[in-house]
Amino acid sequence: MNNREVRGFIFDIQRFSLHDGPGIRTNVFLKGCPLDCIWCHNPESKDPDPEIAYYPDKCVLCGACAAACPEASQRVEQGGHTFSRETCTRCGACAEACLTGALALIGRSVSAGEALEEVKKDEAFYRNSGGGMTISGGEPFFQSGFTLALLRLARESGLHTCVETGGAVPFDGLREAAAVTDLFLYDVKETAAEKHRNFTGVSNELIVNNLEKLDGLGARTVLRCPVIPGCNDRDDHLRGIAAIAGRLRNVTGIEIEPYHPLGISKALSIGKPSRHTDTTMPPKETARAWADVVQACTSVPVKVV
Repeated sequence: MNNREVRGFIFDIQRFSLHDGPGIRTNVFLKGCPLDCIWCHNPESKDPDPEIAYYPDKCVLCGACAAACPEASQRVEQGGHTFSRETCTRCGACAEACLTGALALIGRSVSAGEALEEVKKDEAFYRNSGGGMTISGGEPFFQSGFTLALLRLARESGLHTCVETGGAVPFDGLREAAAVTDLFLYDVKETAAEKHRNFTGVSNELIVNNLEKLDGLGARTVLRCPVIPGCNDRDDHLRGIAAIAGRLRNVTGIEIEPYHPLGISKALSIGKPSRHTDTTMPPKETARAWADVVQACTSVPVKVV
């Protein structure tokens, strides 16, 4: 199978992104992730399969979804709407029938060639801004074959390529990607091993080892560091980020990503309530103070995104 024909599951293609690599970029978001971060900002990315999102504020009780659903999982009766996720097969018939956007199918199968054609629509903006394509998720290397195919096609087309990864994957995919990736956006969620397991469900040992191996290959990386009040906003963790950057040769930047609560409503829409329910965003001065702690311990540029 050639690269254009390799298929994968995505949940969004986001154009005109300014914070996921240099310049103006198009982000391709893949489904599937081996981590289970309690503060996940993209909870719709965790499950590798399509999901049905329901937004009750958009429902007008027209009954079109109930008529379309082959499993009777959608019901409109007695002036209300009910959705049985237990019987839902996620076929998407209800979302297709819904005229108000109250139901949406999250996740679709595309070929790498189809995804690239979407990305190339804004090629002029990439040339003028130094931008390109960023693959994100979820975890791109959860679908390693598709990610590699898309990266190879983008490289053949002369596009700048970024991949955002959590690093909790077999190294083989990362090693192959290093040959066709201009910049890795590498997540550092927690530097204390046991806390990392508590917050994400997995150890950080593989993640750190993979980062060191990538660095040994000469791969350029930016460390992306979500900071969550009450979880990992500790000085020892922030200094730990600087320590990681300090022992690597090819880290070009560190990005502090303050917590935002948008994942809470998204998790509710797919029937998987968030375990982190704080709706307060940290003030800008707090985020800047976090960045200052890191910057005091490293010469690598640190910024808040």
